[in-house]
Amino acid sequence: MKYLFIHQNFPGQFVHLLRHLHMQGGNEIVFISETGGGTMPGVRRVGYRMPPPVPVGGPPPVGEIAHAMERAAQVAQAARTLRDLGFMPDIIIGHHGWGELLDLGDVYPGVPVLGYYEFFYHPMGLDVGFDPEFPFSPASAPMVRARNTLNLQALAQPGWGHSPTRFQRDTYPDWARPRITLLREGVDLAQCRPDPAAASRTFTLGNVHISPHEKLVTYVARDLEPYRGFHVFMRALPRILRARPDVRVIVVGGDGVSYGTPPPQGCWRERMLAEVGAWIDPARVHFVGRLPYDRFLDLLRRADAHVYLTYPFVLSWSLREAMACGCAIVGSDTAPVREFLHDGKTARLVPFLQPQRIADGVLELLEDRDLSRRLRKKVRAQAVRTLDMSDYMARYMALVARLTGRSAGPADAARAVMA
Repeated sequence: MKYLFIHQNFPGQFVHLLRHLHMQGGNEIVFISETGGGTMPGVRRVGYRMPPPVPVGGPPPVGEIAHAMERAAQVAQAARTLRDLGFMPDIIIGHHGWGELLDLGDVYPGVPVLGYYEFFYHPMGLDVGFDPEFPFSPASAPMVRARNTLNLQALAQPGWGHSPTRFQRDTYPDWARPRITLLREGVDLAQCRPDPAAASRTFTLGNVHISPHEKLVTYVARDLEPYRGFHVFMRALPRILRARPDVRVIVVGGDGVSYGTPPPQGCWRERMLAEVGAWIDPARVHFVGRLPYDRFLDLLRRADAHVYLTYPFVLSWSLREAMACGCAIVGSDTAPVREFLHDGKTARLVPFLQPQRIADGVLELLEDRDLSRRLRKKVRAQAVRTLDMSDYMARYMALVARLTGRSAGPADAARAVMA
């Protein structure tokens, strides 16, 4: 089959699917993305270049829409070039978040489009207004609703969609959900796996050395920001460090802003260190930035307690990987986390907004070895049951086959029948 993928940041959410299609053989894969680095075997990249941004009058969503329309036009031009060179895809797969798919029906009319629907914004009840530390003005509700313009444009066009969690799919209106398939993203269970011997060895990360006699608490986010609970995690640390002198903490994440807004000055790491740094021993709390994937997995395998917090928002891939690695997880008792973890059965879930309860959850896992072992075993088993990559690929290929009317390959078809 001939596949056309679209995502501004290659390879985006499609890295595992691209590998699967290449290993399957017999597929022609073209990927349109913004000009930049990165390659994958069997994937031909076609770049597009965004012109310098032009200031647009009006509130922020107006500028976002104008930028998305320009992005859609650039992607469509790249697709026309492919079409004129003779490339006719059997299916177009991409992400709806930045408007890149909006004009492709003009270039390839009748070709099925499978779009990734990540999140539908609401002015109340989800991420907006969730954290009282960052109050929401009702006057801003129109701005939040306007952020769904690209979502609504995508839903108004022919095509099908998928979402990676039930929570994310259900943020979309009732009338839209029948066109959005729930496809829970998988994990490479052979790569993301526990290492029972990790705690018996000295763990080294740069100039940080964790001995077998020390307890390691980990926190991971793409960027250290309130949407991922960084502020409340930092406020939990003084109690954890005070109660357990043998605890060391490694914090993974950048100083940018992936979600939400930046602080008035500096970054959230600097702001939180200014608030609680006097009660945190810098020799025991290590900020290591972002890590290569293999070192990130090594860190999860060594962790004695792993903290994952999030607003009611898009779920991080790192939680799935922590589950597969058999981490003893302290998670926020928020809807996206509850879809994957159950308190007392596969993790300890705690109120997002209460640092004291977060600290209590971490200390409980450090002190109750039987509970920690039981949760580790059960969360790994949960990952094996629900996050197996081969099952995810089979369901993805079954959806592709249904949309195109063509077989996705013998192995995938067999799995799809059994699923």
